[in-house]
Amino acid sequence: MSDPLTAPDPSVRLDGRVALVTGATRGLGLAIARKLCASGCDVILNYAHSDKDADEALRGLAGLRGTALTMRADMTARDAVARLLGAIRRRFGRLDVFVHNAASWRPMPAIRPDVAALHGDVAAALNPLLFAAPAFEGLMGDDGRVIAVSSVGAHSVIPMYVSLGVAKAALESLVRYLAVELGPHGVTVNGVSTTKLDKGPDTPNPEAIRFLARRTPAGRLTTPEDVAAVVALLSTGEAAWINGQVINVDGGLGLLS
Repeated sequence: MSDPLTAPDPSVRLDGRVALVTGATRGLGLAIARKLCASGCDVILNYAHSDKDADEALRGLAGLRGTALTMRADMTARDAVARLLGAIRRRFGRLDVFVHNAASWRPMPAIRPDVAALHGDVAAALNPLLFAAPAFEGLMGDDGRVIAVSSVGAHSVIPMYVSLGVAKAALESLVRYLAVELGPHGVTVNGVSTTKLDKGPDTPNPEAIRFLARRTPAGRLTTPEDVAAVVALLSTGEAAWINGQVINVDGGLGLLS
């Protein structure tokens, strides 16, 4: 029996597509990179800090249908974004899929915020797209895909989540603006949003996980692989008429009051 993490994925075909995933060496970003690579993409795993995590992530993608390589860059810095996109242009000649997953979060109450830290979380949410967007017209063809990872905290109040909630709300607004301006160039811009993810035994607060799982119509919590599957679908040619949308990937949890 084949290993589902390394076996070719027959359900989504993205062979020959070049994809960049930010924050791609751990957690949800790595799950997205794995799905795209299994679907045939040549995937660039962007990361900002740990070379050890990057090497480990790369080993985990060996043997998939596509190819993978890592590129280190701080996506909140304009010059670093320009250098990264320049390196991708030199190596591949183009970029087909840009997945913005990188984020930062400093827990704080809204009535006593660390304003500098909040601004930092907003910058982490917006800067990668703001700095990369001017290059998309020339770097992406007429079937480009930009996909931003958001959170239910953009619309619902979560304790101590104000900085990332504000950041993700701003990110979803930016998705709509970029969708309108990049649409004439054949580039679609969408978001995927989810709630608390079940990341397995290491997921913190297991009681909360069990509670949310019981409330989800399908009886389990969303996994990183669930979100990655929707990112892959949005990367296909068949998704060309979906533009400026934020798709909730939560198994229907958000439908319940």
